[in-house]
Amino acid sequence: MRTLTLGMALALFGIGAAWAEAAVYSLTGMGTGVAGTSRCATYQITIDVTVDGKAVKGLFKQQGRPERAFTATLDDKGAFKTKADVGEGNTMDVNGTISDKEGRILLDGYCKFEGKLSRKS
Repeated sequence: MRTLTLGMALALFGIGAAWAEAAVYSLTGMGTGVAGTSRCATYQITIDVTVDGKAVKGLFKQQGRPERAFTATLDDKGAFKTKADVGEGNTMDVNGTISDKEGRILLDGYCKFEGKLSRKS
């Protein structure tokens, strides 16, 4: 009964809201090459990832290209895997992990964009 009362009091005063806030991560970096291309190392990308519970929403923007989005779901180990539409029927594989210790991401398609995600909030 005490636990229920405490939970209701926290909810009433908004104290528990911080626990439920989404976590935001970011990475800005350069691409690395894949077979058949030498230009990837000149491509800069910014990737923003928001995690709310197990829901993952990401946005990425490579210089000179439109902003793209992806969605995924974290598994029990904090990993996610999906594909991002990059236009004209093309996709990029998106893989990552999010934990309380660190986050990492890899976008793999026409180039590879990989690195550690920095927590913003």
